[in-house]
Order: sequence, then C-alpha cells, then structure tokens
Amino acid sequence: MAEELLTNTGADRRSRYQQLLAQLQALTAGEPNRVANLANVAAALRQTFGFFWVGFYLVDGDELVLGPFQGDIACTRIGLGRGVCGVAWQTGEAQWVPDVDAFPGHIACSSASRSEVVVPLIKDRVVIGVLDVDSDRLDDFSQSDVEGLTALCAWLVTLL
Repeated sequence: MAEELLTNTGADRRSRYQQLLAQLQALTAGEPNRVANLANVAAALRQTFGFFWVGFYLVDGDELVLGPFQGDIACTRIGLGRGVCGVAWQTGEAQWVPDVDAFPGHIACSSASRSEVVVPLIKDRVVIGVLDVDSDRLDDFSQSDVEGLTALCAWLVTLL
C-alpha cells in the first residue's frame, strides 16, 4: 500500500474507523518495528479524524512513558491511576471523558484539550500501554469512537 490514506470524509465515524483499520492492516503488513507501526497509527488517526492529539503511552515499570504521538508536546511520564491514562491503565478499561475539566485528577498536558478517550492496549491479559486521543472540543467523542478505537487497539496489540 502506498503511504497515503483514502478517507471518505462524508461517512460516519463508525464507517471511517472500519475503512481506516483495513488500510492500517495493509500499511503495517510485514513491518516488525513497533515504533514505526505506532507512529503510523497515531498519524493516521489524526489525519483521518482531525483529532487535536493522538499518541501512545507505554508501560515501563511503574509508569506510562510517552511513545509515538502526533500533536503538541506532551507529558512524558504518568503514574498508575493518575489522570485519564493512568486510570485506563489501572482498570484495563476504556475511559471516555466528555469534559476533561470534570474528570477528577485530570492531568492537563495541554490546556487546549477539552475531551478525551483513552483505550488500554491489552496483550495476554496485561495492559502494556494506552492509546490516548484528545480533542480541543467538548464532548467530541461518542460510543462509535470508543468502539472504533477499541477494535483498532485489539488489532494493534497483535503487532506489538
């Protein structure tokens, strides 16, 4: 596959996630490097949906450490149970936050972030990282985003 995404901007988000997943599978086929694959996934999500920030935090000991991302500079390390990412890591469950200011203990890496979805990367029943997606708009995410990102992460961990 050429390094170009084909997106139907008129389609609903559910359809766009399905289209994107198929393209990402083709893009990463045969590429063993996890940094390259994570970087391309982050770029593809941001390009397809126009999200404010998309990136990965990977478990390193007792912290999540910043991995490949697209967007403004970000927090480098996050503790277990801290902020939206730390809670997703601790619980092993996706976190859907319509208003980050209303989330107890939210870590404001960027004051422009208004809503957020974080999906854990679970391999062999262990959280190995999280996918963090931020929007600069309140309540910008829906159940379709949670489901689409969860399906993408379930596939992605097969590459890690």
